[in-house]
Amino acid sequence: MAAKRIHAIVKGKVQGVFYREFTRREAEALGVSGFARNLKDGSVEIIAEGEERQLKEFEKKFRKGPLMAFITDVEMKEEPATGEFDGFDIRF
Repeated sequence: MAAKRIHAIVKGKVQGVFYREFTRREAEALGVSGFARNLKDGSVEIIAEGEERQLKEFEKKFRKGPLMAFITDVEMKEEPATGEFDGFDIRF
């Protein structure tokens, strides 16, 4: 099965609540590669690549977030996978 890529912008209370660390741990557990980073508007950007089933499970996780997070909206689109990532990172 071919790798897929998702690009998500997660809005709500997602900064200062360990959201990026949560996404990194969940991505690594599922074998998803990519990154998460804070955006200036208070949202978090996630780019993730993996098999469809991995990405669907990852999406369920990041739509819920860690205990202190409160997700109000997720804008998501599929993009062509590039294979550029080696693991999942937190970017600054």
